[in-house]
Amino acid sequence: MITGFMSDSLSLFMKSQRGLGLFPLIFCIVVIAGFLAFSTYVIHIDSVIRKKFEGQRWDIPAKVYARPLEVYNQAPVNEPDFLQELGMLGYKKADGYTQPGSYVLNGNSVYVHTRGFDFGDSNEPEQVLHITFGDDQMQDVRTTKPSSTGMTRLEPLLIGGIYPQHNEDRVLIKLKNVPKPLINALVSTEDRNFYEHHGISIRGTARAIVSNITGGKRQGGSTLTQQLVKNFYLSPEKTLKRKVNEALMSILLEMHYNKDEILEAYLNEVHLGQNGNYSINGYGLASQFYFGLPLGELNIAQQAYLVGLVQGPSLYNPWRNPEGAKNRRDTVLHNMLVMGYLTQAQYEQESARPLGVVAKPALGPTRFPDFMDIVRRQLRSEYQESDLTNQGLRIFTTLDPIAQTKVQNSFKDTVDNLSKRNPRVLADLQGAVLIQRPDNGELVAAVGSTQNFTGFNRTIDAKRQVGSLLKPVIYLSAIESGRYNWASAIQDNSISIPTQGKAWTPKNYDGGEHGMVPMVQALQHSYNLAAVRLGQEFGIPTFTNQLRKFGVTSDIPSYPSVFLGAVNLSPMEVLGLYNNFATGGFKYPTKAIRSVIDQNGRTLNRYGLEVQQTVDPAAAYVLNYGLQQVMNNGTGKAAYSSLPSSLKLAGKSGTTNDTRDSWFAGYSGNYLTVVWLGLDNNKVTGLTGSSGALPVWINVMKQLRQQPVNIKQPNNVQWQWVDTRSGRLSGANCSGAMYIPLLADHLPEPGGSCGFSNHQASTDEASASAPATTTSPDNLENLIRESNNSDSNSNTPTRIISSGSYEQ
Repeated sequence: MITGFMSDSLSLFMKSQRGLGLFPLIFCIVVIAGFLAFSTYVIHIDSVIRKKFEGQRWDIPAKVYARPLEVYNQAPVNEPDFLQELGMLGYKKADGYTQPGSYVLNGNSVYVHTRGFDFGDSNEPEQVLHITFGDDQMQDVRTTKPSSTGMTRLEPLLIGGIYPQHNEDRVLIKLKNVPKPLINALVSTEDRNFYEHHGISIRGTARAIVSNITGGKRQGGSTLTQQLVKNFYLSPEKTLKRKVNEALMSILLEMHYNKDEILEAYLNEVHLGQNGNYSINGYGLASQFYFGLPLGELNIAQQAYLVGLVQGPSLYNPWRNPEGAKNRRDTVLHNMLVMGYLTQAQYEQESARPLGVVAKPALGPTRFPDFMDIVRRQLRSEYQESDLTNQGLRIFTTLDPIAQTKVQNSFKDTVDNLSKRNPRVLADLQGAVLIQRPDNGELVAAVGSTQNFTGFNRTIDAKRQVGSLLKPVIYLSAIESGRYNWASAIQDNSISIPTQGKAWTPKNYDGGEHGMVPMVQALQHSYNLAAVRLGQEFGIPTFTNQLRKFGVTSDIPSYPSVFLGAVNLSPMEVLGLYNNFATGGFKYPTKAIRSVIDQNGRTLNRYGLEVQQTVDPAAAYVLNYGLQQVMNNGTGKAAYSSLPSSLKLAGKSGTTNDTRDSWFAGYSGNYLTVVWLGLDNNKVTGLTGSSGALPVWINVMKQLRQQPVNIKQPNNVQWQWVDTRSGRLSGANCSGAMYIPLLADHLPEPGGSCGFSNHQASTDEASASAPATTTSPDNLENLIRESNNSDSNSNTPTRIISSGSYEQ
């Protein structure tokens, strides 16, 4: 038994010795495994840190700019418009011009210290301009920096952006361009040992960990590096795990990058406010948001306020809590005083300043939403969404912000006045205005509503019947055929056209008939019966082909009412159609963008001049004459009560059945403008093209610096006197003669005793003094009336409405 007991004891002892020998081994294995796991984790987060920090750190939304204002001798810009542009750009009137963004008025001269601007493919330097105004233009321009082109440009106005899905926005800044006082304010307030520590504050982090573990008040204790890590890499959750990660990542970040690199990233990353759904990140954007100025133009107090926002943008919102915001700013200034960054005198001076924020956020909803929507639609048809929302593209557009602002205000005021005439019917009157430079297709301004933008852009989305706007297409076909000229007698009598179901019997607006009338009179007064008869002669296919050639893409019905505008078109399509007329037979596609530049300054796309001839210039020149007669003596006559007749305006009104839609399209030498008015529910407005859209068109055109229509007369066009009764060539002294442009290949024969005797003298006179632009004699209306009075079929007078223009 003793032997067995000793044997069992020995066995137990040996087993215990083997157990003690395995424990150190297991412990070592656990330590090594833990070290490897920790190392792997460190390597992983190190990779995360470096990949993001060295790659594309932020999604930078595309920024959209207006056209830059060009400054040169004799530039067609007057002093009030120039000062308005400076105000929109945030320039401040001052006693001196030592700082960028300031200007001084001195009589009829303005001294401007420009900010300069990088356009990607060119650079406008910061400089001082001395501009003298006279004769409603920039009479003399002097600059401190030479220019090989003789022209300089102000920086373009930022009109909007295309934002990423997470709704962050920022303006990237380089550390070298950040004012030193802002850095001093940041360091003295947020991290006084920033340049000494290695990413974390041991004391602050320990205090925060203990507080968080014990359930006490949540504490920060973060360095600037930790704040950057928290915002840049981590979720907003407040846990021990996240705090440890924050500290570890901060140490790794400081191991790889120097203080300046970390500070620059912080200045661009920090959250400093909220603009509706969009987050304001970085000091570059915050400066624009709160003060409407670039960061470099802020005073010390303004810079201190931005630093104070780090602790709570919502808490220190200057519009909701101005007292708290000022107290926080003064705390930052005091920190700067304590750290020796400010003298006592500077501290007292800066703390005595008001907050100085703008009356409302400077980066609110775009002031030009309809134009911005047009730009967005074009961009999204050509670029991927990700390129627009995170690649930092810069979009330079054709928008003229001064013209746009004036047009918006004029449009709203005129529509309001129209609404007051019949508030029961027109309380919700809406409309659209588009303005284009016909010689290059550039869109100058776009307005699609009298109210806030809802996403429905009437300039593009409102497709409505256009009425008589399409009649010039019919008359163009008649001119091109060579069988008709403006003196040709055409029939304005009732007509019945068989269609599926029952016959279509159109009527004139006044309900009457006018018998045989000169073709120009039919266009002037927009006679429906004459247009339908002429349209039927050339056929619906010819009419449709013309519209397609002119750029119309909407569906075109194949029934006769299309001759009277029973076609649904948007204002944008009408603009494209009339561009063919305003240019003398050439189509310039409407464009809202000039160029797209990437964040490295490379040009991705430049929208150059595109042109296509659509009409023989001779026929286009002759048509232009007819459209000018609409303004001289027809439905557009009211324009000359406000605009000078020397502009030789051309245009056409449009009214649809039951006056649901009111249109006017017309042009000067440098602006083509289309106006539509109507109700979104398509109910009757009671407005004709002349009583509704035309007043808007007139007031809009009055806001712009107009030039006369100056379409060059082709060699194969001759001005001749034509007898309105016989259609034969006549003379200046002959009764019923009309002086009109004719296609040289289709001249009528001389006729009548008066015509034969006077034709040669008239021809010689015409060849010596033919006008460079389409004009008409002042007594044209009398000549037409005389001709009508001698025709037994022309006994129905044209009715005049109270505005003095002809109703259609």
